[in-house]
Amino acid sequence: MLTNRQLLILQVTVDDFIETAQPVGSRQISKKEEVPYSPATIRNDMADLEDMGFLEKTHTSSGRVPSQKGYRYYVDNMLTPQLISKDEIKQIRSIFEDRMVETEQIIRKSAKILSELTSYTSILLGLDVRKHRVKRFSIVPLTDDSAVAIIVTDSGHVENRVFSIPESYTSSDIEQMVNLLNESLVGVHLHELPVKLEVVTRTLLNQRVGHFNELFISLNKSMMIEQEDKVYYGGKMQLLNQPEFNDLEKARSIMYLMDHVSQIPSIFPVDKKGIQIHIGSENNHLAMEDCSVITASYAIGDEQMGSIAIIGPTRMDYKRVVSLLDVMSGDLSRELSRILLGHHG
Repeated sequence: MLTNRQLLILQVTVDDFIETAQPVGSRQISKKEEVPYSPATIRNDMADLEDMGFLEKTHTSSGRVPSQKGYRYYVDNMLTPQLISKDEIKQIRSIFEDRMVETEQIIRKSAKILSELTSYTSILLGLDVRKHRVKRFSIVPLTDDSAVAIIVTDSGHVENRVFSIPESYTSSDIEQMVNLLNESLVGVHLHELPVKLEVVTRTLLNQRVGHFNELFISLNKSMMIEQEDKVYYGGKMQLLNQPEFNDLEKARSIMYLMDHVSQIPSIFPVDKKGIQIHIGSENNHLAMEDCSVITASYAIGDEQMGSIAIIGPTRMDYKRVVSLLDVMSGDLSRELSRILLGHHG
């Protein structure tokens, strides 16, 4: 159990190190007006905090820095969200001012602004496109024997699929096919498309409209929609500006992780709502040992859809990042619900 004095010294040490990236000494702490203790008293408490595993001594000086345990204690017990300035809120809201209809644009812009506001790297895990619904179908002939099916979803996302047109089909056949598709498939989730298309094909067969059968089978083959995690970065290189990553090996391994998109979702606790903080080795990635990741979820209606993460050094400004993520995830949820569900607010 930490004494009140130790709590104060731990808090000041963490705050100071976050600000300066320099080891913190007892003399430095004793000069702060909120700390009414002598350097000797502070030195003893810092030694005790080190014995308990909250602080670590660095090789380079007599000062100390927070350990992972120290950061974890700070985050769990001492974190008061920082007030965000009006200008910063304005910057976040500017993402939504021009009323973009394409959700991907909004997500991309959000990642960029978050990185600018924090000076860290931001990653947004986009919406799972398979959950989008079909808004409109069109088919554009490319050559005599091929065409592209264009599916526009309710989020403004566009899927293109090239498929082959069997011989003897005319442009009026294709027009009829488009009408049938729009009648049967508007409102269907993308991931249900192949199944629904088969149902439509079977219905046509039963109605003896066999003429369309080959055309539909060909289209259906091209319609499997993969789940892919859409990952958007803001300030990918920002991490390298932090003194912790002057070490070339560390910098290289973190950049390697970022370039391997398939590994990124494992950094995110996607199933958890609210704000989550993972410090150092809690991230389960060797490359992330010197990083903290703060994530927030954003949701559309009742379905949780995506995550936002800020990656910085373990010495990141937790108060500020938590506050910014809180504002951003709320705004993003509201705006995407407006676009996808037509909620006005």
